[in-house]
Amino acid sequence: MDNSSSSCGSASSNTLDRLKMLYPFVNEEDTPLPRCWSSKDKYNFIGLSQNNLRVHYKGYGKTHKDAASVRATHAIPSACGLYYFEVKIVSKGRDGYMGIGLSAQGVNMNRLPGWDKHSYGYHGDDGHSFCSSGSGQPYGPTFTTNDVIGCGVNLIDNTCFYTKNGHNLGTAFADLPSNLYPTVGLQTPGEIVDTNFGQSPFVYDIEDDMRELRARVASTILNYPIPDKQGHWEASLQRMIATYLVHHGYCATAEAFARSTGQEFGEEVASIKNRQRIQRLVLSGRMGEAIETTQTLYPTLLESRPNLLFLLKVRQFIEMVGGSDSEVRATTNRSPKSQNSGSPSMSPNYGGFGTSQGAHPSLRSRSRSRSSSPGHSSVQTSVIQSTKAFSQHLNGSSVAAPSSSDMQEETDEDVEMNGASQNGSHAVTGETSTYSGVKNDGFLEMEVDIAGPSTCTRRQLCGGNQLAMERTLEFGKELQTLSVTLRRQHGKNEANKKMLRDAFSLLAYADPWKSPVCEQLDPVQREPVCAALNSAIMESHHLPRRPPMELAIGHARELLRLMAQNGLGSCAFANIDHLLQP
Repeated sequence: MDNSSSSCGSASSNTLDRLKMLYPFVNEEDTPLPRCWSSKDKYNFIGLSQNNLRVHYKGYGKTHKDAASVRATHAIPSACGLYYFEVKIVSKGRDGYMGIGLSAQGVNMNRLPGWDKHSYGYHGDDGHSFCSSGSGQPYGPTFTTNDVIGCGVNLIDNTCFYTKNGHNLGTAFADLPSNLYPTVGLQTPGEIVDTNFGQSPFVYDIEDDMRELRARVASTILNYPIPDKQGHWEASLQRMIATYLVHHGYCATAEAFARSTGQEFGEEVASIKNRQRIQRLVLSGRMGEAIETTQTLYPTLLESRPNLLFLLKVRQFIEMVGGSDSEVRATTNRSPKSQNSGSPSMSPNYGGFGTSQGAHPSLRSRSRSRSSSPGHSSVQTSVIQSTKAFSQHLNGSSVAAPSSSDMQEETDEDVEMNGASQNGSHAVTGETSTYSGVKNDGFLEMEVDIAGPSTCTRRQLCGGNQLAMERTLEFGKELQTLSVTLRRQHGKNEANKKMLRDAFSLLAYADPWKSPVCEQLDPVQREPVCAALNSAIMESHHLPRRPPMELAIGHARELLRLMAQNGLGSCAFANIDHLLQP
């Protein structure tokens, strides 16, 4: 690996967004973009400085045998579609024998670009273009100190053009091979150039050229001739649209579309509405209600899919921490039925957690008052605290907590709810809390504000309600018991382990919305959970887990990836998301 990549690393960190904007389809893990000149792939008479973006000549400069060139650290990725870089002539030196262009790996660096096979260059002393030959062709004007010369590579047409001070000079080379590197050559003392690989705005408006190419590719796609065999392709598209609407629960739209196109449903309207109802609950963060509704409408669904049940329960825990789940939202204003229920039920076959259990009276959060400003009454309440009394209650309750031997067996795999207050610090660390006679010194306290009568709208753990905090901790204990039971019955599952650890880590911060794990509380994280549950329901009805339209789009994205791997530059402008927009 070229160690010069580290030399331009500091520059690349500041230009990542700009380069991503210019070349959004380039996967730099597979095909890195050129960001600076290579400290290894150059002739000895070339010197580099300023993050390997400045090139200067340090040879004798007596004859053409003293010419020297340097290549960029990486070849131009085909997925760029249209690649461009600019070189500013800081000084033309003694004679201005400078060449700017492209070359393949292995081309002799003791030459100016364009003089050898698979080498292409535009020279400043005479304005000629050199295409794999020592004999140049008249092309453009000469260039000298303070001029800015750009080199663009059209990876769709395999052509190259140059610009001078923001003006396009036209096509210089055609039928270019793939995997070419930006290249600069110098020959006489005093020659210095600076390079812009995209780390700052270009003099030339290359983005306008990109827009033209994008429109051209889109037109080619949309106008591609499709053999019409009695309208079969149109009927196929209509079926794909209908199944997509049905799959995602757009019931009214699906009915209207079916009436206008003569399509038939593969699922009853009542079933679609049931799925739509569940999806709305999930996307609004009301996971407890979503799980209960699913178990009512599809009694065996979650029982036969334990990992899906676990995913839903972990998401419910996150929503309880965030104050969105109905278990914590309605804590202070519950019906008698709700007041008598414990934490949300787990599946009967996984831990024995039923909704008929009463709330554990022995779990009480300690609170202490603190001074408050006029109009704002608040207390600091312990969220993670000693749970000795709670554990004793668990041991005597109907909850199927794992035994000491089970917990010892799972010690290296279990995810624990840990914590210890650091008196004002957000980070919380502490001893581990376990069950059933195992040492339980953990769950030390963490302080959060509970708003009194005030207009404060700061987000708070579990909605800032003490009873909700108790229920969340109780639910977390039950969730870990479910984790142990699943592992005992189905073996290790690293994804589940990480999922639970990440969820529990939310309680290690006084303000989880400003913590390193805050992403879990983003409502957008509900969408993959909703999709997984919806797909499972569809599968239980012997319908496809994914609608054909999504599969077709997935195939198209994969084809674009393969195009990029195989040097087909048009993949850069075949933006599927843009094509799907009305």
